[in-house]
Amino acid sequence: MFRFFRHSLTLSIIFAVSISFSQTKKSDFSRRTKDFNANWQFHLNDDLQNQDTISANTSWNTLNLPHDWSVGLPFEENSPSGAGGGSLRGGLGWYKKTFQVPAADSSKITKIIFDGVYHNSSVWINGNFLGKRPNGYIGFEYDLTPFLKYGDTNNEILIKVDNAQQPNSRWYSGSGIYRNVWLTTTNKLRVPQWGTFITTPHISTDSASVKIVVQVENGYKTSKTAQIRTKIVYKHTKIASISSENTTILAHKSDSLRQEISIPDPELWSVDNPAMYTAVTEIVVDGKIVDQYKTPFGIRNFKFDLDRGFILNGKQVKIKGVCMHHDLGPLGAAVNTRAIERQLEILKDMGVNGIRTAHNPPAPELLELCDAMGFIVMDESFDIWEKNKTEFDYANNWGKWHKTDLKDQIFRDRNHPSVFMWSIGNEIPEQWSNRGAVIGRELAAIVKSLDTTRLVTAGMNPPIHIKDKEVTIQFEETAAEPNALAGSGALDIIGYNYAHQTYAQHQKNFPNTPFIATETTSSLETRGYYEFPSDTTKIWPVRWDIPFSEGSPANRISAFDQVRAPWGSLHETTWKIIKKYDFLSGFYIWTGFDYIGEPTPYTWPSRSSYFGIIDLAGFPKDVYYMYKSEWVEEDVLHLLPHWNWEKGQTVDVWAYYNHADEVELFLNGKSMGTKKKQGEDLHVMWRFPFEAGTLKAISRKAGKTIKETEVKTAGNSTKMALTADRNTIIADGKDLSFITVTITDDEGILSPRANDNITFSIEGNGEIVGVASGDPTNHQSFKGKEHRALNGKCLVILQSAKDAGTITLTAKASGLKTATINIISE
Repeated sequence: MFRFFRHSLTLSIIFAVSISFSQTKKSDFSRRTKDFNANWQFHLNDDLQNQDTISANTSWNTLNLPHDWSVGLPFEENSPSGAGGGSLRGGLGWYKKTFQVPAADSSKITKIIFDGVYHNSSVWINGNFLGKRPNGYIGFEYDLTPFLKYGDTNNEILIKVDNAQQPNSRWYSGSGIYRNVWLTTTNKLRVPQWGTFITTPHISTDSASVKIVVQVENGYKTSKTAQIRTKIVYKHTKIASISSENTTILAHKSDSLRQEISIPDPELWSVDNPAMYTAVTEIVVDGKIVDQYKTPFGIRNFKFDLDRGFILNGKQVKIKGVCMHHDLGPLGAAVNTRAIERQLEILKDMGVNGIRTAHNPPAPELLELCDAMGFIVMDESFDIWEKNKTEFDYANNWGKWHKTDLKDQIFRDRNHPSVFMWSIGNEIPEQWSNRGAVIGRELAAIVKSLDTTRLVTAGMNPPIHIKDKEVTIQFEETAAEPNALAGSGALDIIGYNYAHQTYAQHQKNFPNTPFIATETTSSLETRGYYEFPSDTTKIWPVRWDIPFSEGSPANRISAFDQVRAPWGSLHETTWKIIKKYDFLSGFYIWTGFDYIGEPTPYTWPSRSSYFGIIDLAGFPKDVYYMYKSEWVEEDVLHLLPHWNWEKGQTVDVWAYYNHADEVELFLNGKSMGTKKKQGEDLHVMWRFPFEAGTLKAISRKAGKTIKETEVKTAGNSTKMALTADRNTIIADGKDLSFITVTITDDEGILSPRANDNITFSIEGNGEIVGVASGDPTNHQSFKGKEHRALNGKCLVILQSAKDAGTITLTAKASGLKTATINIISE
């Protein structure tokens, strides 16, 4: 498990001189970054009729941040957020915190950093208004120094979060201070937040040239002369360093210094070996260090080639990515590092190597994990420009805020080696008008003014209009020419949302610009639910703008790869095209995980999506194993569906497999035939009448057995099995254990239709912070202590306290044996 120290997220560069640091006097700096998440007071206004204020009579609850208040509210058919917003209300909330600042810090600068607040946040310190930030996805800071009281006197910070006007998002946004908050204390001569930028312009097998731009701020009333020096650390060892000449920073001014260093025998960052370096920048005055700033970075080179696609460190790499919304399933939008890490681990095991942050700047922790785990990130800025998609969305703040928000995103994220592309927009309505070209060029110019090392793109639906009835044109008639944004010259790489029918013609349509599929597929499944026959394709809804009134019982969708949205494709369809052509750099599938809201094709009672390859609880759907069979080195053989059907019912059986020539299927020891993939096939299928018992598959290559797997008919449900992703967690009040509940028969065989209601209780130093099953129609609270299983599975999430010990989880359900599991917190 990865653990991170907070740092500024901007990277810096390296130099050609090595100077010893040993002559420095005793350090005199005390840069501190403090986790400022504990012991906040929260109030949610129940009545918003002219009551957006608080008083001495306001009631408050104590809680820790990050916090999403919406995820704990009831699901409502008539929620103002609509089904797209997860049928969960927003509202207006208040947060306050009382704290003291040591008298010794009165000569320093103290700032508060918010990684993200959704949305329309206003902040006061000791009654002094600091500012407002409408955007719910970008980090920001305020200087508290002029208004602080020191010593034993209390300070009070107050935050108003206004998410009352709904709808303002096409998906579930969450509400509140849902990302981390930090308090920083520094010398008045300092490197500011995001104050370094590191690039690696020249890389060879022998050395890497690293350039660092360091910004230095002087908050003193007089000029200060200082030396700026940087050392490069790799695996806790200093490998290079540089010192500048003395430089003078004028009072209340800032200046930028450039440094360059050569790193011998560099370890290159890649998806398989994400090597990370750290630049440690120090400000030295009169021989004493007054500030120190650490910038993690990676060394890699890449290009998007017109013919060969994506080239990383000289090697051709197909981007096999997924789009991810920011919610964490039953945890809502509230950021938790371990929850993000678990998602990435599940995706990595599938063979995923790319993440698109749909459709907004992500939490810093996501990029830190992508750096450490090796993902190719498309860092997206906006879902809306000037034209609204919902009544109260970001378009209402576009004119005043978009430049600031975009600049802050680039400053924050440009040092991450995992970030390879900036996406300036997703399915923007302006893309089909000249206004889209104008705005696109403006945004691209802003990005290029701050970072010329990465490509600018946008998700366009589609970038080229062709007269093909299978290509969905959502906002105007077909035209055989690029849309205005695609043809504007603003984009370094053409981003396709869907329209897979046009991919093969990309080199003809855009001969001078490389390709990336920014969003693809939109296939739909419910985990563990199957319909026959499986070799038919269903398009749900028939059109994006026609209400859907058909579907399956209880708003289910078959988990065979056979149902898709009208603008998309089945999973196999798009992947076959992407893998076929070298010039197709890769794609980002919609989506890696199910997410709260946007329950296409249904509306209420559905409240979360069906698009994910993995469900909302983190349980893979069957198509996960199709991708795994294509993308990983390990042997894969996966059978679907389950084996509990009516006697004599005609049943289809699919197998996903790799590294083998054929698969033979047996039913109760009798061979049902051997199947081989033909041409571009990605699975094989059998069809025959159901008979209870054991279904066994054997994959072979040149007659040698590669892998075997079985699916058995389950008897009556009698018990539950509890399995933790980690049985030992850290006693820090944040770490999580994800515990899977599996309902089985006496033999331990999964009961594939079990939907028992399970109640949970714990003993020890921890708490239940989330429950889920992956059922998009379940209206039980994610924050409750009970939940119905979906097709034999349920999830419960335990969080540690700060005191070590054993946490015992007990699960009970009517008619099933009680189950327990112990989790060690240390």
